[in-house]
Amino acid sequence: MSGRLGVLLLMFACLTGPAGAAPPLVARGEATPLAAWAVFCSNYPAECAVDASEPETVARTPEFMDLVDAVNRYVNTEIEPRTDQDHWGVLDRWNFPVDGIGDCEDFQLYKRKLLVEAGVPRRALRMTVVINELGEGHAVLTVRTNDDDLILDNRTSRILRWNETGYAFIKRESSTHVGWAFLEAAPVVALAAATP
Repeated sequence: MSGRLGVLLLMFACLTGPAGAAPPLVARGEATPLAAWAVFCSNYPAECAVDASEPETVARTPEFMDLVDAVNRYVNTEIEPRTDQDHWGVLDRWNFPVDGIGDCEDFQLYKRKLLVEAGVPRRALRMTVVINELGEGHAVLTVRTNDDDLILDNRTSRILRWNETGYAFIKRESSTHVGWAFLEAAPVVALAAATP
């Protein structure tokens, strides 16, 4: 392999990561929390606490992916989707779907609860706000692995990398403190290398 081709292949591998992984989403600056999230946190403070001793990412092993897939599919089939307005008569309410009914954030909160109960660090499971293809706000759960930021969504049982969802990513829960942070994709850094 020529020196130049080897450098180009190395650069491509470093830029794309393992098996087409996307650059991770990076928190950039404080974002205002949603009012309904703040109420949820006052009712369930442990659900919003950040334990700095927990890892921010988890290893993406086949066993871990099986667990995430099982929880995602289970919750998506067990909960009846209904807007907060139709369910509770309010525009936005975050809660666990204890009556088997919920909207997007309720699905994700329940998934996170089940994953934490199965031993996944809460710090690697971040509630996330996106804009969908209709221009509407939507909540998903970001599962931060050592390879990718994966998205659990009540609109599909497929586990997707964040950049495969078609969503615009706005903000997610902070992994350093109780609060939220704006999101952007990590910049792709070109590698400089000498060629023969």
